[in-house]
Amino acid sequence: MLHESAQRPPTIDPSAAHRWARLPVAGGSPWLHEEVGRRMEERLQWITVPPRSWADWSPLRGGLDAHALVARRYKEATAFVIERDPALAARTAEALAVPWWHARRWQAGGQVRLDALPEEGVGMLWANMALHMAADPQALIAQWHRSVATDGFLMFSCLGPDTVRELRALYQRMGWPPACHEFTDMHDWGDMLVGAGFAEPVMDMERIVLTWATPEAALAELRTLGRNLHPARFAGLRGRRWKSALQQGLAGLAGQQDGQGEGDGRIAMTFEITYGHAFKPAPRVALAAESAVSLREMREMLQRGRPG
Repeated sequence: MLHESAQRPPTIDPSAAHRWARLPVAGGSPWLHEEVGRRMEERLQWITVPPRSWADWSPLRGGLDAHALVARRYKEATAFVIERDPALAARTAEALAVPWWHARRWQAGGQVRLDALPEEGVGMLWANMALHMAADPQALIAQWHRSVATDGFLMFSCLGPDTVRELRALYQRMGWPPACHEFTDMHDWGDMLVGAGFAEPVMDMERIVLTWATPEAALAELRTLGRNLHPARFAGLRGRRWKSALQQGLAGLAGQQDGQGEGDGRIAMTFEITYGHAFKPAPRVALAAESAVSLREMREMLQRGRPG
């Protein structure tokens, strides 16, 4: 049975998540997202059969450089981009556009497509650093499942529960509301993948520690990574006095990495990164007196023979 937090995170405000998903992206894709995307792309070397088509879920935030790495690896495959917000879709198209005369057009497989995915789905769905900001992750995973072709696969990454533990501890010491919403454990993600119809989920995690020289630099980068979506977060704007207290608190984290007091004088924060990979098997329908299947599922079952 799934934990309550896996069914629908109670610590995410859906309205806040909706606003974040539609905020303009300034200054390019976040560095952390690009680094995670680079590490996830390396995992594709273990896929023995390359997909003939693939789709990138919101690459403007997920990582444009990471998109280029995947496109270069699968340069013979048709590449699609999925961006639900029209404004972000237009910016993504502009960012990924390659002139016909540019060498990158041929090195990375040409132009990407932002139109509808093929009815049968794509061979791979790539979703980098998006799932932890979804108010209804089960619905999002179900959408991903519908977008993947039978025998295709999903590759995704997201933040895990240990993320910014130093900042959360600081807020708790100051008596402030939570610093961020809670992040789902990788085992719960595995349960949700299976519940959505994926098979053979493989989950793993690692921790990346980012450091900054000043509180201002830390806050500037944190703003690019997301927002506090916790329903119990501060209800209104804070003043200069609060910001000064936050900066002093962040400065106090310098040299305290892992609680040992042996840092290099820089502010350090931990980010737990969860990686997930799962296949989409052929549909199987439990036969009853009446069974309802989609036309797509019916065609797939007929192509493979009678359902077992």
